[in-house]
Amino acid sequence: MNVLKFGGTSVANAENIIKVINILKSEAKDTQLLAVISALGGITDVLLEAGELANAKDEAYLTTFDAIKARHLETVEALFPEHIKEDIISEVSAILERLKDILQGIYLINEFSFKTRDKVLSFGELLSSYIISEALKLHVKDAQLKDSRELIATDSYFTKANIKEELTNQNITSYFKSSKASVTVLPGFISRNEIGETTTLGRGGSDYTAAILASALNASQLEIWTDVSGMYTAHPKLVKQAFPIAQISYQEAMELSHFGAKVLYPPTIQPVLDKNIPILIKNTFFPEDKGTRIVPTVSEDNPIKGISHLEQIALLTLEGNGMVGVPGYSRRLFEALSLNGINVALITQASSEHSICVGILDSDVTKAVEALHLEFEYDIDKHKINPVQVEENLAIVALIGDQMKSHQGISGRMFSALGENNVNIRAIAQGASERNISAVIAKKDVSKALNILHNRFFEEQVKTLNLFIMGVGNVGHRLIEQIAKQQQHLMDTLLIDIKVIGLANSKQMYFNELGVDLSHWKKALKSGRPQTLQTWIENIDALNLRNSIFLDITANQSVAESYAEYLKRSIAVVACNKIACSSNYSNYKELKRLSKKYNAPFLFETNVGAGLPVINTLNNLVNSGDKVTSIKAVLSGSLNFIFNNFNDAISFHDVVKQAQAEGYTEPDPRIDLSGVDVARKILILLRESGLQMDIEDIENNMFLPQASMDAESVDAFYETLKTHNNHFNKLLAEATAKDCKLKYVAEFKHGSAKVGLQHIPKGHPLYNLEGKDNIVIFNTERYVDQPLLIKGAGAGAEVTASGLFGDVISLARS
Repeated sequence: MNVLKFGGTSVANAENIIKVINILKSEAKDTQLLAVISALGGITDVLLEAGELANAKDEAYLTTFDAIKARHLETVEALFPEHIKEDIISEVSAILERLKDILQGIYLINEFSFKTRDKVLSFGELLSSYIISEALKLHVKDAQLKDSRELIATDSYFTKANIKEELTNQNITSYFKSSKASVTVLPGFISRNEIGETTTLGRGGSDYTAAILASALNASQLEIWTDVSGMYTAHPKLVKQAFPIAQISYQEAMELSHFGAKVLYPPTIQPVLDKNIPILIKNTFFPEDKGTRIVPTVSEDNPIKGISHLEQIALLTLEGNGMVGVPGYSRRLFEALSLNGINVALITQASSEHSICVGILDSDVTKAVEALHLEFEYDIDKHKINPVQVEENLAIVALIGDQMKSHQGISGRMFSALGENNVNIRAIAQGASERNISAVIAKKDVSKALNILHNRFFEEQVKTLNLFIMGVGNVGHRLIEQIAKQQQHLMDTLLIDIKVIGLANSKQMYFNELGVDLSHWKKALKSGRPQTLQTWIENIDALNLRNSIFLDITANQSVAESYAEYLKRSIAVVACNKIACSSNYSNYKELKRLSKKYNAPFLFETNVGAGLPVINTLNNLVNSGDKVTSIKAVLSGSLNFIFNNFNDAISFHDVVKQAQAEGYTEPDPRIDLSGVDVARKILILLRESGLQMDIEDIENNMFLPQASMDAESVDAFYETLKTHNNHFNKLLAEATAKDCKLKYVAEFKHGSAKVGLQHIPKGHPLYNLEGKDNIVIFNTERYVDQPLLIKGAGAGAEVTASGLFGDVISLARS
């Protein structure tokens, strides 16, 4: 014999009820069944509403009743053929009329006691079980309905009655000893006291009904049919990678249920636990799924069975010097809470006995504080203890598993994983059984924490990176193309899952928490919302995703000035924008400090040399104890392209035009030609070398005429290049006369730095630097006779995007 319980979602409407009937019809071929039925989904709450309205003398209770009636009659209409429909409607209507009479009585005498409440709420299960039993008879001829109130005997503690176990077991065994029905349908939740009054079994009462029946009859199995495919490793709506647990112990299931796994009501387990009757959690809508089997003991490799959580938690702290070494404070605290019906979800106490901290539901805070202040009024008045401290908007996350006690380091892994992602822990509790490790965190961090812990304990160590890209011009476009092309490769070879969650240009922003479809990102961005820096940051912060990375692919000063806001939120920053790292030294150091404090990497490899590993190489030198003594470098691919192509056959004006057309300069070429960009780059290298310098310390020997710098527009600037053509020809002629090439060079030696045009002779490493290439020559205390040389393409959207992508990948591997 098997006992099957179907929850409210499983019987919410005619379509779902047909699925239930098919399940019963299939299982009845192999064994005798008991089917425990909940009220139609949501009806219990509506019944309670109707009773409260009637008690408040609000005639709207009649409208609510009409909605209840319509819901049940619509279900009958859809389930039954015409030739029997009339009889079913007649019986359902009669039951509903009895409900209406009771509601009218409540309205007239203003009485909605717990006893009356049980009577009203019982109609949900009475109606659903009758309708389903009659529908089942169309498919299983010997199916029958049995009123659970005739079997389950309780005391008169209405709304949460206590079972009279001996009498209940006698009733159940006696009835089913003679019953030959292949399927017996019983209403869940309801029961009866010794004088025949209807009682209910409290929250989760239908589960409890099923467990009582299974225990009394020594059933082969108790099946709980619901709308999910078992108990999950974490809440599947919050953790997309969560999966059903195949097998779990009674104790583990009770822990998960206590901490929010709603598919099972904890008291349900006790009646079957004593008999070692397995419980199977199944999905009504996907009956072929295996579900979760709950058994006495389980032996598996992974000591963690699930990660659960409980929201709407508040922490109450009782502390004071007067508590130290004085017995009785704990007893008084818990007694005061107990007498006021307040459940404690978590307890922690310092070994100094200076404080006791308890976690309770947010809804109980006011009542709890009043009760404790009343209990400890004298102690507070005499300054033995402080007034109760309250912290709200918290949640509990818990690792659960029977085998944790035999595995070292689990709590360390849990807390380090949370800490690395800046999830602050307010309190910790772990029992001696080590079946549960609980941490209290901010409610806003629940989703992030669950995903972090699930990744750490259940997933092949895939590192998911959530990218927020600002700037989708030339470089941004190329970066998105590169990510789209390499996503699967990175997952397959490096277990790196890169998702672009947010995109923004100067006007629009678009977010998709599951990841932007990169094959249609332009269309998605066009459908986005207006963008400001503040709303952009607020949206990223609200998503609160682990491993979030902000990519700045702009040259915008306001964007650069916002980096601190990301770092303070533990969001990594990857930037090709040079403004932040070349701003005043105190800001540069502050960003470095914030990065370290909030464990949020700040990477800017593309600030110097685009995709070349210049900064990374320099960092390795410095971190290994080497010291830079001099630097000589061509750091502008744009300027190198211009001076490599400037000759007697082409004017300087035309060369600059060509460079801009091929994407080697900014829209305003003066940003490149002024030398300021190169000065910023050498400044960044010097700062990364450990020197405290500002942009004013870099000597800039500008080659552009002042008129070119002062031009009011880009077009006007180009006109000045024509006007001063002789100036540029003279620069070229002077270099040619010395058999040298013109190169725009950044140089550091003897503690000072400068940028400007230099004549480079044949044989020098800079002489044959082609196209848009960059070169950096480091002399260090170790690289004395032969300098360290880094050379390659230093401009262009493709290589810059590649450098940004490299920073992102390095974050995943760090």
